[in-house]
Amino acid sequence: MCKIPNVSLGIKDLDFTARRGMFIARLTDGREIVVPVSLFPDIKQMSIKERNEWMILDDQYFTFEHMSRVYSILDLLRVV
Repeated sequence: MCKIPNVSLGIKDLDFTARRGMFIARLTDGREIVVPVSLFPDIKQMSIKERNEWMILDDQYFTFEHMSRVYSILDLLRVV
């Protein structure tokens, strides 16, 4: 995958267990974004086990073992 033009921020880690109905995206600059899972219906329908099988791609994208869709850091930033 290639990086998003003009975006130097990356995704370092995801946490789906910290808050009920939310997930935390930890960014490469040290910030954390708390995102409602309800804003991502595909993720909301997944089991907790499936949510914990996430993968970060090229620091700016993430997906899951059991999902074909790929989300970008811009998807996270648009909902904040």
